[in-house]
This record gives sequence, structure tokens and C-alpha cells, in this order.
Amino acid sequence: MAFADINGQHIHYEDTGGDGPVVILGHGFLMDHEMFVHQVAALRDQYRVITWDERCFGLTEFDGQPFSYWDSARDCLALLDHLGIDRAVVGGMSQGGFLSLRAALTAPERVRGLILLDTAAAAEHPEVAAGYQQMIDTWATVGPVDELADIIANIIIADPVENAVWIAKWQSRPQELIVQAGACLLSRDDITDRLGEITCPALVIHGTEDTAITMDKAETLAAGLVGCGGVVKVGGAHAANLTNPEPVNAAILEFLAGLPA
Repeated sequence: MAFADINGQHIHYEDTGGDGPVVILGHGFLMDHEMFVHQVAALRDQYRVITWDERCFGLTEFDGQPFSYWDSARDCLALLDHLGIDRAVVGGMSQGGFLSLRAALTAPERVRGLILLDTAAAAEHPEVAAGYQQMIDTWATVGPVDELADIIANIIIADPVENAVWIAKWQSRPQELIVQAGACLLSRDDITDRLGEITCPALVIHGTEDTAITMDKAETLAAGLVGCGGVVKVGGAHAANLTNPEPVNAAILEFLAGLPA
């Protein structure tokens, strides 16, 4: 179990090690590094794969202060610094994609490519944000009670077996951690107009049943990235990489193999 003290946070990460090209992956909202278990298994023989727990999630201990996905992007880059890594393929699912895009805007010379899983460049729509805020307020007040946890698990995962695994995790964690994480999620800025600044190769993968971030947002993201050839559509809901790993892994491996040395 490894930790890095960076940007005032005690960041937990996992590192497969090795001499292969580096891929660092950031998880989605309410998830943690374990959501990439299938990707790590598929990539680790050829690539050095780093997964990590973002502020408020997993085993990371954060300082309790407000933060943005720009801060999370700096955490990602600082973790690479901690590990002595100059450049990497940076990627993530949902909020992991939010921070990956911001990492590419912050330090384009550090990012060999982007892997963007069920994510978007846009801010949350106000009406949708209001509904999510109600869920967050309930979670913070009474915790992820069964009914609420079931609703959220079906939005993110929509798989009975995986739902149960992640609900058990949620119900074991301090409920107040959702407050700052939720504020970050719902107040994120729209960076659609800045996508043209990102010139590295980019892979956009999206679940066809994703209702949290709809396919039109993925299409807008892919169209705005000059290094992207379009959306790779796979089955599954929001966490498609967890529930439908085979097509996701195949697309990632093809993308990585095609990157310039």
C-alpha cells in the first residue's frame, strides 16, 4: 500500500511498476482505484499502470478543504512527479476524465495521450445538478441508505453484483466526505471551448446506456479534440469499463499500441 504526500493531501495509489510506457487512471465520482481492476489486468504486462484515489475517496486522506478538478489535475501531475515520471498517458472515468482533460490543459507536455471513459467537457446542467444536490444532501444527512444507494448504483453501475460491492463500500465510509466531493462535481466549469487547445491523441469511450453523461456529450467531447477519431461506443452504463471491460480494454490496447514512441 503506497501513499504520496502532495498538495497537502495523503494520496493513495497503486503502481504495477516496470519499464513499460506509463498509463495513469483516475476513477469516477463515488468510486476508487479498484474500479480499474480489469484495465490493470489487461495492461500490466506491457505498460506501467498507476491507479489512485482522488480527494474524498478510497484510502486517500484529504484536508477537508474545498477543491476543484483543476486541483485534482495538479494532484495527478504531482503524483507523476513523486514517481519520477515525466510523461504519461493520462485517463479516467467520469470525474477522472474531468481532471485528465484539465491535466492536459495545465501541462500538455506531460500528457502523451488521453483515455476518456464516460466523461465530458461540459458543466452539469442546472436542473440535473439540482437533483444530484438533493441526493448529496440526503447522503450527507442520513448516509447512503439502501434506497438512495440503490438509485445511485443503478445510475453509475447498473449491475446487480457490482452494485452490491460498491454499496457496501459506500455504507462503510464517513458520510460527510460526500459534501466537498459533491460541491466539486456540481460546480465544475465548462471547458468545451478549450478542447481545441488539447492536441495529443485522445480516445473517447462511452457506454450506450449511460444516463449520467449522455452520448451527445461524448460526441461533443470527441468532436472538440483534434486528436480523437470519434466515440468508441460500448455496452454498459456510466461505469462501462467496470461492467463491460472486454470492448473497453480492446479499444485501449489498440489506442496505446498506435501512439507515437
